[in-house]
Amino acid sequence: MTTSPSPRVQQDPPLVQRVEIEGRPATAEQLLWPALVNDGHFTAMQVRAGRVRGLGLHLARLDSATRELFDRGLDGGRVRELVRHALGDDITDAAIRVYVHAPDGEPRIMVTVRPPAGMPADAQSLMSVPYLRPVPHIKHVGGFGQIHYGRLARRAGFDGALLTGPDGTVSEGAVANIAFYDGSDVVWPDAPCLAGTTLQLLEPRLGDAGLRSRRAPVGLADLASYPSAFVMNSLGIAPVRRIDATDFTVDEKLMGALADVYASVPWEAL
Repeated sequence: MTTSPSPRVQQDPPLVQRVEIEGRPATAEQLLWPALVNDGHFTAMQVRAGRVRGLGLHLARLDSATRELFDRGLDGGRVRELVRHALGDDITDAAIRVYVHAPDGEPRIMVTVRPPAGMPADAQSLMSVPYLRPVPHIKHVGGFGQIHYGRLARRAGFDGALLTGPDGTVSEGAVANIAFYDGSDVVWPDAPCLAGTTLQLLEPRLGDAGLRSRRAPVGLADLASYPSAFVMNSLGIAPVRRIDATDFTVDEKLMGALADVYASVPWEAL
């Protein structure tokens, strides 16, 4: 007999230590635009000892989205300079977000600094929800749908939400990518989603660990055919133990191989 999950309490987000816009402490007037106008994009990265995994991917994401949204390029060297400035001489480990807004048509870079964070060690449970992110290939601001459905999932006793299309096609997690394992291949859902930096770091390296991977549509009706699943984002990688009423096995061998692949990714200096 399956018991109802107990509600989970959402913790407050970590304290923001610093907010800088174009290398200077943000003023209340400058923060009005990002607070009131949901137009912009960002990337989130973990910094350890002044280094970032997949830094080049983060910079490419920022440049590509800025070109698409604001018809301007974004110099990666300038981004790195501003992140280093926000960290200062006293912070070497942090959770960094780099936002790009264009209140006057010209892109402006905002850097926020929070304490470092990591993926929870426990296997996660996800509740499927009928929602897809608009313009999913861009990590844009204004994610009300993700926040709303994530809140509903936690109220129902799950760790987070799994975004799906009208026909039940799996897209991505509310704040992470997801992949499934059929016993021989890692299967990435073939659906519109944000290609997270951790996904981009893992996918081309899986062959080095003897893991095959492929892309294929995954529907909610197909979940029982996959023994295992896992999620990933800039915080790391975690196994999935349940989606709705479907249970998954935590494959320790698979998770160990994924951890080794991820650990082999070099850290790039800011």
